[in-house]
Amino acid sequence: MTTTGRDPLAARPSAAPSAAEHSSAERPSAAQRFAAHPLREHLRDLDCLDETLAFNRAFERAASSRPARRAPLDPAVLALLRRNRLGGDTPPRRLPQARDRRLPGGVRVRVLNPGAPEGVLLHLHGGGWAFGSADGQDERLWELARRARLAVVSVDYRLAPEHPHPAGPEDCEAAARWLAEHAEAEFGTRRLLIGGESAGAHLAVLTLLRLRDGRGPVHAYRAAHLAFGPYDLAMTPSQRDFGDRPLLSNTRSLQGSYAMYSPGTGPEERRDPALSPLYADLAGLPPARLVVGTEDPLLDDSVLLARRWQDAGGTARLDVVAGAMHGFTLYPLTVTARERHRESGFLAAAGR
Repeated sequence: MTTTGRDPLAARPSAAPSAAEHSSAERPSAAQRFAAHPLREHLRDLDCLDETLAFNRAFERAASSRPARRAPLDPAVLALLRRNRLGGDTPPRRLPQARDRRLPGGVRVRVLNPGAPEGVLLHLHGGGWAFGSADGQDERLWELARRARLAVVSVDYRLAPEHPHPAGPEDCEAAARWLAEHAEAEFGTRRLLIGGESAGAHLAVLTLLRLRDGRGPVHAYRAAHLAFGPYDLAMTPSQRDFGDRPLLSNTRSLQGSYAMYSPGTGPEERRDPALSPLYADLAGLPPARLVVGTEDPLLDDSVLLARRWQDAGGTARLDVVAGAMHGFTLYPLTVTARERHRESGFLAAAGR
């Protein structure tokens, strides 16, 4: 992979004005501040902003009452958190319709196929490269598959810190190559899509780049769906400036995740396009939809990657959910229901 020779951060939009910049007498409402947001043409769901922000406040209060975790984590602590699904979340329900299989070479995948699919989504789960699994979203992925008339192949890639970079990207690339070769025989379709959330979105972009640069079947994948991914491991301004707000992800937690995923590297080394796709040549990649919330430390990552995708001659749609935090689609919110509808609509139509 090669860099473009230009600084992707140069295109960063100016930050939206905060309430703290005004006196109490003239302080605008949240809706008024969002009306002047530099990304307002991409903003979605302003009509349910009060609900979204209220959820954020409740989440912060609950998170502030728990001791903070520091990464890299002790292996015993890491194992415990994995067993407890990051500490207290209700374990997801595994669907009996899903089936696990091991691909040639050893990569494990989980297949969800409601029947008669018109395409196949290669799904890469999130979890900061250190948490999560292919069976962690059975219900959501089954509903997505049903709505978008797809089969879903979710990759159980190796996790850091036991298996740091490039183990995860290698597993995802292997699964992508297998699917490109066997989709028609296995599922009766050659229409392939790729997508993921958070670390999974990062891995989805790296997989496309690895296929392209390795003269692999990148054109077999007709679209990418990328939700709130970290595309600059050297840290975009929104990552650095977010601070310690306990909204699922923040500056400190991102730094810890990067240390586990790419140990022994500093900011300059993390600008390597093999680690940070924001610095890669993005030519030749399929159309993409990127989604992120305004209260996500990874906001700049999606904004800048969408611009770079377009600058490279590709098609990129950017949707910014007003008031939403990182990983908001994990929670029962109005914006979650709407985003799932937009996601399934994009994937149902993409690449036809």
